[in-house]
Amino acid sequence: MDDPKTLVSTDWLAAHLADPDLRIIDASWHMPASGRDARTDYDAGHIPGARFFDIDAISDKRSTLPHMAPPPEMFISRLRAMGVGDGHQVVIYDNSDVRSAFRVWWTFRLMGKTDVAVLDGGFAKWLAEGRPTEDMPPVMRDRHITVQRQAGLVRDVTQVAAASKLGDPQIVDARSPERFRGDQPEPRAGLRAGHIPGSRNLPFGRLFNADGTMIAPDAIRAAFTDAGIDLARPVITTCGSGVTAAALSFALERAGHRDHSLYDGSWTEWGSFADLNIATGDA
Repeated sequence: MDDPKTLVSTDWLAAHLADPDLRIIDASWHMPASGRDARTDYDAGHIPGARFFDIDAISDKRSTLPHMAPPPEMFISRLRAMGVGDGHQVVIYDNSDVRSAFRVWWTFRLMGKTDVAVLDGGFAKWLAEGRPTEDMPPVMRDRHITVQRQAGLVRDVTQVAAASKLGDPQIVDARSPERFRGDQPEPRAGLRAGHIPGSRNLPFGRLFNADGTMIAPDAIRAAFTDAGIDLARPVITTCGSGVTAAALSFALERAGHRDHSLYDGSWTEWGSFADLNIATGDA
């Protein structure tokens, strides 16, 4: 099941750890209220050779919304400084409850980079298997990188509003059922509770086994179908701020559904504007 363009196992990574053109990225990110600091955790221990990708720092600073996708020139500058460039096989992992590695995988894909995989089970599985770690960053040498932004992979509020009204593309929300229904307050202050009208709910946690590995492609397809999503039609993924939505986008890719895009502003944007309609209750 190893696929260097989507998902690789800990066995695969261990076997390729010394490959000269392998680049490993720690993409851990935590919700602000978690009390955890991803950079501190990285400094304490990470997979040998891993670079740290700061989702908040490598983002569009022109936007007031959190960690919006970076402009291509920023992505190029930051990745070159990290020694990640053309010709590299990238493997991304996280040590996060919100599976933030998938957000960085999506960001690479948005920039047209396809030799990018997520480590199945992440850092937790790597540690559980007793595999090596280190507490020093690697020596990073500048590497040329070219990008070609894939505009079809991202959607803005206007496009999502049209989809909500017309029912095409379909919208699927990765948040918990309680947040989707509007029964639970949003973790970010000032946001209304509920969901985008016409959207469906597939909590991202349903895509993973107990050990943190992703469920099989046929189970992914069944999960989307059970959520009311027609996999013969295009899909927009959304969540709270565009992080867990990327797990849905990744799962669609893994299951062979290529016609997907991500609403980058997600509920942080939609829920903050009183002139945008919301729905409550079940889908």
